[in-house]
Amino acid sequence: MADNQKKISASDELALDALSQTNQEVEAEDEVNKSNELAETLTSLQNLIEKHARELIRIEAELKEKRQSLKSVFDNDVQLVEARDEVDRHAQVLKERKMQLQNDPQSTSLKIDIAELNQQKKELEETLSNHLVNYHSLTNSMSFDTSDGDQWDFSIKAKIKPKKL
Repeated sequence: MADNQKKISASDELALDALSQTNQEVEAEDEVNKSNELAETLTSLQNLIEKHARELIRIEAELKEKRQSLKSVFDNDVQLVEARDEVDRHAQVLKERKMQLQNDPQSTSLKIDIAELNQQKKELEETLSNHLVNYHSLTNSMSFDTSDGDQWDFSIKAKIKPKKL
C-alpha cells in the first residue's frame, strides 16, 4: 500500500505541476493581452490628443486672424477715428481746465482747510477710541449714556500694526 501511496503522491505532484504550468501560461497570456490592450488604449489616446491639439492650433490661428480683422474694421472707420480725436481734444481741454482750477487760490485754500480738518478728525477719533476702550474696561459695556438721555453704542476693534524695525 505504501508503494501505491507513493505512486498516487507522484501522480498528484505531476498533475499539480501540469496544472500550475497551465495556470502560469494562462496568466502570462492574460498579462500579454492586458499589455496589448494598454498599448492600444495609449495609442488611441495619443491619437486623440494629437487630433485635438492640431484643431486647437487651427482655431487659435483663426481667432487671431478674426481679431486682427475686427481691429482693422475699427481702426479704418473714418467716423470712429474722428470721434476719438474729438474726445482726445476734449479730454485735453478738460485736463487743462482742471489744472487751472487746482492752481486757483480759492481751491488751494480749500485744500489746506480740508487737510487740517482731516488731521483734527483723526486726532479726535484716536482720543475718543482710547476713552471708549477705557470706558469698556471699567464697565464692560458697549454703550454709554449721553447728557440728553440718549444711549450710543460703540464697537472696539483691534488692528495689528507693522513690526517695528
